[in-house]
Amino acid sequence: MVSGFDSIAKIPELRRRVTFTLLLLAVYRIGVAVPTPGINSDALEEFFQQAQGTLLGMFNLFSGGALERLSVFALGIMPYISASIIFQLLTVVIPYLEKLSKEGEMGRKKITQYTRYATVVLSVIQGFGISFGLEKMQLPAGGMIVLDPGWSFRLMTIITLTSGTAFIMWLGEQITERGIGNGISLIIYAGIVARIPSAIVNSSRLLQTGELTLFLLLLVIAIMVAVVGAIIFMERGQRKIPIQYAKRVVGRKIYGGQSTHLPLKVNTSGVIPPIFASSLLMFPLTIANFVENPITNAVQNYMSPGALLYNLFSVGLIIFFCYFYTAVVFNPVDVADNLRKFGGYIPGIRPGKSTAEHIDKVLSRITLGGALYVAAVCVLPTILMSRFNVPFYFGGTALLIVVGVALDTIAQIESHMLTRHYEGFIKSGRLKGRRG
Repeated sequence: MVSGFDSIAKIPELRRRVTFTLLLLAVYRIGVAVPTPGINSDALEEFFQQAQGTLLGMFNLFSGGALERLSVFALGIMPYISASIIFQLLTVVIPYLEKLSKEGEMGRKKITQYTRYATVVLSVIQGFGISFGLEKMQLPAGGMIVLDPGWSFRLMTIITLTSGTAFIMWLGEQITERGIGNGISLIIYAGIVARIPSAIVNSSRLLQTGELTLFLLLLVIAIMVAVVGAIIFMERGQRKIPIQYAKRVVGRKIYGGQSTHLPLKVNTSGVIPPIFASSLLMFPLTIANFVENPITNAVQNYMSPGALLYNLFSVGLIIFFCYFYTAVVFNPVDVADNLRKFGGYIPGIRPGKSTAEHIDKVLSRITLGGALYVAAVCVLPTILMSRFNVPFYFGGTALLIVVGVALDTIAQIESHMLTRHYEGFIKSGRLKGRRG
């Protein structure tokens, strides 16, 4: 592993890409510390301490703490992710977008352009909602979060937050094009990892004051290592369907005849299902924080993170979205048609409809295992925090993102090294990162 990192400096192109990526991530972290004008930062910090475990808390985690400071990057990259997911779903139901997605590079560029426009629209809507909501918020002690409410503050906040999201989107695209790894994923990764030092400081403080025992701290570390190991094992897990290509005679040459396989990932949907599930579950809890009546109090009691009803709904929604999103991003009929066009077939299965049904059957079975794995990883930290009062600072969704992005980035660095005949990180074989 150490020799693999040493080889990075020996490849000029890879060294430039890694340096460029680190510089842009540093620019992003600097922007997180730049606050939006007109905010009482102390009152805002106190409010977010009360909003832990709500939708705002989840958005604050993905923004790397920018939302609790209401910095220029407070919206983070979530509007872009939401727009991307929306267009992926619309591609299935709108024929025009489906046609664009099959037109190659030009079609993808057109969809990316529409995604950017949708990101700006979502940022404007969210910016207005945040500015309007902050004006109405008042702490129990009577302090106001907005120093000078009014349309001037709202317009300034909308412009500032929208510009910040557009700049983050540009940073992510630049990292993807000229750096190493997926830029959008790395920005989320940097925001989550940036909270590790504060988690270490909090753990040390709790250990010194006696609120956290050494045994419990070691138990938390052991659980985190075990969860990370399970994520790596499952994210690299594949079901390989054998594919045979028929021989074709063209002139005096014979083409085809080789055997290969179709890899189906155990977790095809990635981290999208837990993000969707968390958003749906946290939304009523977030609304309940602003309204005081018996119904909202019951929602807070039964739907708070760690409650039995919350965990049951979370597992059910994660399994549902795993199947739903897998059906969106992977179409067995298209795969079967492509295999037939190029003379490929699954041994013992007739080409065409039978092949599509066989692939769909296999995919449905392994998706169930992937969905149960994702649900377990996401629910386990919540149970530990609520039932045993364990200070687990990162939810399962955050761990999935961190480990998945790390695997992808290392895989790209590995490919750069191997193409230039340098030894990679893993001596026994090439590291395979997540796809999709």
